[in-house]
Amino acid sequence: MDIKVFSGKINTQRVDALFIPVFSDKKNFSEEVEQLDLELNNAISKLKKDQKFNGDLGKSLVVPTFGKLKAKYIVLIGAGSKKKADLDIFRRVGANAVKVAKGINATKILFDLKKLDVNENEEDLAQAIVEGIILGSYSFDKYKSKKDDFEIKSLNIRVSKKHKEKAEEKVELGKILAESQNFTRDLVNTPPNVINPEKLAEIALELGKEYGIEVKVYDEEECEKMGMNAYLAVAKGSANPPRFIHLVYKGKNPKEKIALVGKGLTFDSGGLNIKPGDYMRWMKSDKSGACAVLGIFKALGQLKPEGIEVHGVIAAAENMPDGKAYRPDDILTAKNGVTIEVGNTDAEGRLTLADALCYASEQEPDILIDMATLTGACVVALGEYTAGIMGNDQKLINNILKVSEKTGEWMWQLPFNDMLRESIKAPNADVYNIGKSRYGGAITAGLFLEKFVPENIPWAHIDIAGPAHTTSGWYYHPKGGTGFPVRTITQFLLKKAK
Repeated sequence: MDIKVFSGKINTQRVDALFIPVFSDKKNFSEEVEQLDLELNNAISKLKKDQKFNGDLGKSLVVPTFGKLKAKYIVLIGAGSKKKADLDIFRRVGANAVKVAKGINATKILFDLKKLDVNENEEDLAQAIVEGIILGSYSFDKYKSKKDDFEIKSLNIRVSKKHKEKAEEKVELGKILAESQNFTRDLVNTPPNVINPEKLAEIALELGKEYGIEVKVYDEEECEKMGMNAYLAVAKGSANPPRFIHLVYKGKNPKEKIALVGKGLTFDSGGLNIKPGDYMRWMKSDKSGACAVLGIFKALGQLKPEGIEVHGVIAAAENMPDGKAYRPDDILTAKNGVTIEVGNTDAEGRLTLADALCYASEQEPDILIDMATLTGACVVALGEYTAGIMGNDQKLINNILKVSEKTGEWMWQLPFNDMLRESIKAPNADVYNIGKSRYGGAITAGLFLEKFVPENIPWAHIDIAGPAHTTSGWYYHPKGGTGFPVRTITQFLLKKAK
């Protein structure tokens, strides 16, 4: 998609559709739109009245110009209440515009963002629109014989002259972030017979070669020598061998080292505690945390921020049931010497993360963040659209939450407490891999992970089990992998780089 920013008059671009955001609590058009209306013999205002279009979010009004203007169509696109208009509303507006454009086969479009008089800067609105359009255009049709050929080929965005230069920077940022998120979606959506641990490692190596990122892949023998017994236990039941992946991005003059760990179960059957059929469906998405790490590195490779060094760690495996599979009541010793009594083989992600967190901690990062589709309990607690965040450093958690408010990738903090710590004490080892009851399951999983992060390393755990994958779609997320939280963590890293 060719994207350009300009600050000229509204009727100077020859496009298929001119999109004009309209608010439900603002009744009058701007002077420029009034002029367009006059040139169309009041067709805009007449159709607006006849069709009772009032600017509600998700609604639109398409007005053909019949050659009287340079745009083939004027589209009033609803943005809802002006008072509530924020960046995520405009991402949704961008995604809605894709649906309208497809309906009228508009491949060249223009968005007018000049002087909307909302609480957000025009350059930030421009970034949000770009993200919404790219994310809203996504479809996973790689394995379909009949593909959707529609695409928006060019997008022009109008802003005020004083915002143009900054808007151009933000538009490029939005494009990279959204495309990196779509890259992550592709990985999540790719079936487990295609992406197994070895293939995920190959993808990481290809990414490293493309962007000059260091990538090291360890096989099971090397992992055994490093004492990754918890991780390897999970992988034992699969015919596909595990692969431990370590990526390193080094910006110029790094002042801070940040480690990202992503859960990388390319498929999870539940192991010997096998999942019911309905719960095993979609388990290709259990690699979403790992895919997000790869998507973040794709963005870093293009943005090239200075001042930070970022490590990505993925313990890729399959959790399958066979004669070699690990069992309930097994006792495993993690890389840091902590012993784990297995209560359930379907609580496998935290076992792979245990060794991954140990390894990441050995890199001596200033900050450690993990992302994992870890617990159904988090979905029960917060719903399908919100991730749970927890950890040992309130400042770090607050900073991530602050960024997520802008990106629209919703998160909510869950509290650690000593009573739930008691719940994971094991009778025959240092820790149980499940809580003694089903209550507070997302928190007890986080408290389990806490055992593998030194107290002196600021750490945040993000349980993305709810929003990482959707079976119905919402806003600018079609069905399938969402790419959550690529934009949030990348933006967080960019702030640390400043």
